Amino acid sequence: MEFEKKILSREIQQYLYETGMTVGSAESCTGGRIAESIIAVPGASTYFKGGIISYTNEVKERLLGVSHELLEEQTAVCEDVAKAMVRGAINALNVDFAIASTGTAGPGGGTPEIPVGTIWLACGNKDNIVTMKLTEDYGRDINLAIATSKALQMFISFLKENAPKTTDEGKAPVIPVAE
Repeated sequence: MEFEKKILSREIQQYLYETGMTVGSAESCTGGRIAESIIAVPGASTYFKGGIISYTNEVKERLLGVSHELLEEQTAVCEDVAKAMVRGAINALNVDFAIASTGTAGPGGGTPEIPVGTIWLACGNKDNIVTMKLTEDYGRDINLAIATSKALQMFISFLKENAPKTTDEGKAPVIPVAE
């Protein structure tokens, strides 16, 4: 586990641990890396309910409720599918927040319209979903590492704007590290 992802996961923990709010993931191209990063810190089971690896369109449709028509019309690699994955994860996992990824990490699979390195990230709650598009191709491993880090960073920014404050000073509490 990269040190940066542990730091990001710790920050997510500080927002969610004492509020009792929960998060889940719906991942396609990242294949569970976002979930793996979130659970890297002790105590994650209090706020991380689970993840759905929706690597195929069939799973996106069946488990996340992504529209078949949307997948046919826009492909799985688009902003609307990333948003639908967030909504689907919130419903399927019964969580307050969800993080999603869908894209073409490489080395193959790209098209002229959607080249390798195109990854859509989304996170949010039932009322608000934000997205981010990555477009650079640094090779599969780096593409996935960047997507995972960016997804966690985006979620932290979302929490800063949308999660309830946990102390009178408006700062998240510090959670003691279990040995």
